[in-house]
Amino acid sequence: MKNDFFEESEDEFENYENEYSGNIEMVVEEAEGLQVLTTYDSNGYVVDARVCSSEESSDIDKKVHLAKYIDHTLLKPDATPEQIMSLCREAKENHFASVCVNSCWVRLCAELLRGTNVKICSVVGFPLGAMIPEAKAFEAECAIENGASEIDMVINIGALKARDLRMVAKDIHGVVETAHESGALVKVIIETCLLTKEEKVIACLLSKTAHADFVKTSTGFSTGGATEEDVALMRKVVGDEIGVKASAGIRSREDAEKMIAAGANRLGTSSGMKIISG
Repeated sequence: MKNDFFEESEDEFENYENEYSGNIEMVVEEAEGLQVLTTYDSNGYVVDARVCSSEESSDIDKKVHLAKYIDHTLLKPDATPEQIMSLCREAKENHFASVCVNSCWVRLCAELLRGTNVKICSVVGFPLGAMIPEAKAFEAECAIENGASEIDMVINIGALKARDLRMVAKDIHGVVETAHESGALVKVIIETCLLTKEEKVIACLLSKTAHADFVKTSTGFSTGGATEEDVALMRKVVGDEIGVKASAGIRSREDAEKMIAAGANRLGTSSGMKIISG
């Protein structure tokens, strides 16, 4: 049975329906100190056109570059439908890589972002990771059915610290297998602030062995967030074969650029608008 919220919100969804689809391409032509920027979708339709000075264009290029790294995030327990709609609107207008939300909001985001190039990322086992592997796999399956194409799962941190590596491996593998069957990506949150250096390395190696697509630093709900040192270590351990997502505590363009320089190729932040605005 269809959820009442969606039945009551159909008009809002229709008004929000996007006009373009696929990947975005920006074409720039310049003369006499002015630039015309025309943006096309993969079908060749014009998404946007604007004129600006060369200096303004340089700033736009920086915004576009940074936006591609950002998972525009809202994971607060008191998030409302209106806030989720605002999150999706900002992601659509600024071409963020994804919106990252709790699994209960995935279906709404899927409706709002249908036809755009913005992916929907759902957290799973969030924020503690302390549930049975089957529960995480089931939550991932439900999120994917509702429209998620990326899953950010939290590992069983206690099992890792107790050296129950079989449990940790089973936990990760179950979500990865479920997600990959549907073509979804998996980012494994290892919660670096709670781990020793050795535990960080082990968590990254277990994630890589399980064929996860990314390792991720933090939930943002524990004692600390991403650091350059941790990002660099994680990149060193996993190499170029999988991604590294820096998350939590990234609040400025300077923070974002430092994480990218350290090896991150995705950023999780609720400050995406502030970051791209400099």
